[in-house]
Amino acid sequence: MSRARRTREQQQEQTRQAVREARLRRAGDAERLRAILHGADLPLVVDELERMNTRQRATAFRMLPRDSSVRALQMLEPAVQAELVEALPDAQARLLVAELDPDDRARLLDGLPMDLSERLLRSLTPQEWEATAAVLSHRPETVGRWSTPRLVSVSQEATVADALRAVRADTGDAETVYAVPVVDAEHRVVGVVSLRRLLATDPGRPVHEVMREPISVYASDDQEDAARVVRDHGALAVPVLDDDHRLVGMFTVDDAMRVLQIEEAEDEARAVGRERLDRPYLTTSFLALARGRITWLLILIVAATLTVNVLDHFEDQLQQVVSLALFIPLLIGTGGNIGAQAASTMIRALAIDDVRPGDVFRVMVKELTTGLTLGVALAVFAYLPAQFFTESRVALVISLSLVVVCGLAATAGGVIPLVARRLGVDPAVVSAPFITTFVDATGLVVYFLIAGAVLGL
Repeated sequence: MSRARRTREQQQEQTRQAVREARLRRAGDAERLRAILHGADLPLVVDELERMNTRQRATAFRMLPRDSSVRALQMLEPAVQAELVEALPDAQARLLVAELDPDDRARLLDGLPMDLSERLLRSLTPQEWEATAAVLSHRPETVGRWSTPRLVSVSQEATVADALRAVRADTGDAETVYAVPVVDAEHRVVGVVSLRRLLATDPGRPVHEVMREPISVYASDDQEDAARVVRDHGALAVPVLDDDHRLVGMFTVDDAMRVLQIEEAEDEARAVGRERLDRPYLTTSFLALARGRITWLLILIVAATLTVNVLDHFEDQLQQVVSLALFIPLLIGTGGNIGAQAASTMIRALAIDDVRPGDVFRVMVKELTTGLTLGVALAVFAYLPAQFFTESRVALVISLSLVVVCGLAATAGGVIPLVARRLGVDPAVVSAPFITTFVDATGLVVYFLIAGAVLGL
């Protein structure tokens, strides 16, 4: 291990230890801890804060320098933010909330009790209250809730020198100045110019000669769709417009990346049949964990009744060849795994716009071919071992069933997310329960039909 790496790890451990000690609030150590935490690596500080209970977190948080405390608050999970602000003295809470950007402040106030939220709003200056109210006027989970009204914009009639003066005048208030919207007389965005271009251009040139076509989003757009626009275009910030195409804010790259992180965590959770945790695991109660899983478990139990009905229908075949029952878990388990693989691949492809709902027939053919290929490979692999447990004809039933079930499962796993997207439903929400139900039920029907044909039942 290099000396630089050892030094960095020692500094990280010192920061973690300082945060852990800060929760105890030892009077004699206060200055030493503040000195360590001053300029400390904030992600490490936040990681330790999120591992504490509410009282310890509030105690340790009060030891942070003021500038660090604001940034640390912004980095905490929303539910943890709300708990922390509730646990802090009113005076400190008001100071912290006043320091936040309007979009960050609006999301925090959303998670607070109504009375506390109103008290904090009343403590703001008229300008800050107006900016926060503007963000809160947008619907939840739209990009409007993530847009900052603190921005620099310039008229299309302005010169480069005028634009640079505007940037310098508002640098302290604006959340970003790296992309400057250019607007017309009605405050509609006609272009965007980067700060770099302004600095490299003759100050006397008109702005409309150096601006480029704007990449913009509407405040009513879904937050995930808007975040993908920022990511796909490699933009540092994009203008946010209202329904009349007027500029209302800017959506920055750091907020876009956070939206994508939230959405991906939500999709991953729903793909395995649970809800996304809104706080770190160690600070989530067992009741919250159970609540996030119980709904999906109930849905899957209801769906499983279809499988029970299929078994009941083919009860006579099972009684005639009891050994068929031995391989039911293998069959539906393999089908479920293949369906899950196809679904996760498709959900990811949809997320990055690699496929679209209109590609459903191409996806169907590709996944059917892939599933049949896997089925043949697994059937060959399973045929010989199956003969150790049962007769060769039953082994043949198992192999043939694997081929068909794998083809059906892969096709369902690829198509169901596309159909869900076409219907305006989150693919991650429906994929897990629908694929499980489809594969279990159809897999058993296929199995018993093939058994009836091969064994003459």
